[in-house]
Amino acid sequence: MSLKQSGAFSTVETYYNDYGQRAKELNREGKKVIGYVCSFVPLEIITASGAIPFRVRGSIHEPITRGDTLLETIVCPYYRSCFDLSVKEKYAFLSGMVIPHGCDSMVRSFSAWSYGLPLSYFHFVNIPSVCEESSLEFFGSELNTFRKSLEKFTGKAITEENLDQAIRVHNENRDKVRALYEFRKTDPPLISGTELTMTLTAGSSLPVEESNSLFDQALTEVKGRGNSPLKKGPRILIDGACLDNIELIQLVEELGGNVVTDTICNGTRDHFPKADADGNPIDALAHRYLDKINCPKTYRSNKAGTFEGDIENRFGDIGTYAREFNVDGAILYVYKYCDPFGFEVPARKVYYQSLNVPLLHLEDIYSAGTMGQLRTRIQAFLEMIG
Repeated sequence: MSLKQSGAFSTVETYYNDYGQRAKELNREGKKVIGYVCSFVPLEIITASGAIPFRVRGSIHEPITRGDTLLETIVCPYYRSCFDLSVKEKYAFLSGMVIPHGCDSMVRSFSAWSYGLPLSYFHFVNIPSVCEESSLEFFGSELNTFRKSLEKFTGKAITEENLDQAIRVHNENRDKVRALYEFRKTDPPLISGTELTMTLTAGSSLPVEESNSLFDQALTEVKGRGNSPLKKGPRILIDGACLDNIELIQLVEELGGNVVTDTICNGTRDHFPKADADGNPIDALAHRYLDKINCPKTYRSNKAGTFEGDIENRFGDIGTYAREFNVDGAILYVYKYCDPFGFEVPARKVYYQSLNVPLLHLEDIYSAGTMGQLRTRIQAFLEMIG
C-alpha cells in the first residue's frame, strides 16, 4: 500500500525512505546528533542537553555482512542489522551513541559498538530489571550519571528547567501520536497501519519539535478525510519488539486485514507512556522509563500470587488495546534469538486465549526475503478469522 503523494504523507515518505536525511543536515550545521537503539533510552535528557536523539534503524533489504565480523551471529537479527548499517557508515553523521540495558545482546555488545564506530561519545545506561522502590532510586542515580556525561560532552549544563521543558515537549509528541491512533478506532480506520508506522518511524529521525510539526500535519490531513481510504476487514493487533519497517504491516493490509493497534517498541511502547510533568524531573523520568514501559526485560512482582494474576500483570496492556481498538485477532511477531520475547511466547499465548483473541505466532529473521513465506500463513489466518 503506497501513500498519497501529497501533503504530510509525501513528507513522511521522504523521511522514511531517506532515513536520517534531516539529521545529516543538522549535523552539517554543527548540531550534535545522538543515536539510540531502544525504548529505554531517556530521550528527554538528550533533548535537554541541546543534542538531537536519533533512533538507529536496521534494514530488512540490506544483507548483514560487515556487522557479522564484529558481532556474534546469535544476537537478534534486528539489532545486528542496526549495528551492520552503523559500521557501514550509514549513520556517519552521528556524534555519539547511547546503548541501554535493554537485553543481554545490548549489554554484551556495547564494547563492539564503542570499538567498531569512530564516534567521540558513547554511554551505557544501566536499567534495573525489577520495578521496586530501590530500583527507582538506583535508576535515578544512573540518569544523573547520564546527565553529567552529556553535560561534559556538549559543554552545556542541563538544568531542571531544561529537563522540565524537554519532558513537556516529548509529552506533546506522545499526545499527538495518541491522537493519530484514535483515527484507527473507526471501521474501517481513517489511517492505515502502513501510514502510521511510516509516520512514527520518520518522526524518530527528527528533532522532537520538528516531529511534533510533522505529526500535526498528518493529523490535519487525516481529519480532512471524509471517508476511510480502506475497506472493512479483520482488525489486527501486532505484538512484539521493534518493527521499524512497513513490510509486515503492509503485507497484512494487502491481504485484506486492517492493522489498528500494536504493542511494539516503535509503536505504543515508545509513544503511549508519558513522564509526569510536575515534581523532580529525574524522578519522573525514572518512573516513566522503568515502571511505565512494559517490556519483557523488566520483572514486575506478582502481587496476585496466581498464574492468571501474573499474566494480567505482565500483559495487561495487550488486553487494554485489544478492547479499546476492538481487534478481531493478533499477530505475535518475534525475531529469532530475541530471548526476552521468545521466553514469553507460551505465557503470551495463554493470555490471548483468556481474551478469546485468535493469535498467529510468527518467528522471523528480519529479512525481506521471508515475506513470501509469511504471506501464506497470514492469508490463512485472516481467512480463518474473517
